[in-house]
Amino acid sequence: MDSSSPVLPATILEQTALRLGCSPADKKLAFHLDEEDELKHLRECFCIPKVKDLPPTDLGLVNGEESCIYFAGNSLGLQPRKVKTYLDEELEKWAQTGVHGHFNGQRPWALADECILDLMAELVGRCELLEKIFFWKRKPIWVLFRLKLSFFKPTPRRYKILLEGRAFPSDHYAVESQLQLHGLDVEKCMLIMQPREGEETLRTEDILAVIEKEGDSIAVILFSGVQYYTGQFFDICRITKAGQEKYLNSGAGGIAVFFYTQIKDAVKFKWKKYLPFDEGINGFRLSNPPILLVCALQASLEQTDVATECPGA
Repeated sequence: MDSSSPVLPATILEQTALRLGCSPADKKLAFHLDEEDELKHLRECFCIPKVKDLPPTDLGLVNGEESCIYFAGNSLGLQPRKVKTYLDEELEKWAQTGVHGHFNGQRPWALADECILDLMAELVGRCELLEKIFFWKRKPIWVLFRLKLSFFKPTPRRYKILLEGRAFPSDHYAVESQLQLHGLDVEKCMLIMQPREGEETLRTEDILAVIEKEGDSIAVILFSGVQYYTGQFFDICRITKAGQEKYLNSGAGGIAVFFYTQIKDAVKFKWKKYLPFDEGINGFRLSNPPILLVCALQASLEQTDVATECPGA
C-alpha cells in the first residue's frame, strides 16, 4: 500500500464486509479477519489481560474470564511472555554475583544495550551502521533536551522545528522549551503537522510538501516512528531523505533508540581527569543502560523479529 495515499482502516473493513455480504459490525467479518491473519499464532506470545482485571468492568455485563480486546498497542504494547524470564535471569544474577554482574552474564549491565543492537538495527533497517545507534531511557526527557542542544543550532535563516501534531506530550513540551531557551517565538518557529480535514493520519506527501516549502528555514525535523496517539507508521526513510537529516512492547516508559547517519565503555569505570567521549552517537550515552528495561526491550524486539519473518508480514 502506498503510504503517501493511506487507506483508512474503516475503509478496508467496509470493503471486506461488502465482499463477504455482511455488515462491518457483523461477527462474520471479525472471524474472517482472524482466520486470514497470518500472524495470529503470535497471539500466544503475549500476556493479554483478562476482562475482570481491567477497571472499570461491570461483570454483570461481560464474562470476566475472557481475554480483553486490546486496541492500545500504539501507546503501550502488550507484555511479551519472555519479559518475565529475562527479568528473573537478571535478578538472579544480581542475587548470586552482586557487582560482578556489570561485566558478566548474557547481558552485562554496563554493556547491556550492545547485546540488542543487532535486533534494533534489523528494525531500523541499517544493519551496517551499528555504531550510529544508541539507546536511552525515554523518561525523564533530559536526553531529548541534550540531543536538541547538540543538533538544534538556530540561525537567522534556519530556526524552525517540524513535528507531528499530537506528538507525545513530553516531546511537544521539549520542543517548546528548546525554542524558548533560544529566545524564539514558539508560534512562528514550531511547525506542527496536522492531518487534512476529515482524516485521522498524516499523508507522507503532505509532510514532504512542508519540508520542500519550509526547508530553508527548518533546522530540525522531529518525528516518532509510530505515532503514539493514532498508531500511524511514518515513512521515516522518505522523511529523512527529504530532510537530509519511541516503545514497541518494551513497557511503560521503556528505553528508546536514537539513530544518527561514543563515553568509551572501556574507560567509563576508570578515573580520568577528562572524560574521553566515544566518537559518533554513543558519545551521548551516560552511565549504564537500565538493565530491567533492556530485558523488556529485548523480548519485544525478538518478537518483532519473529513477526517480520512470517510470510506476508
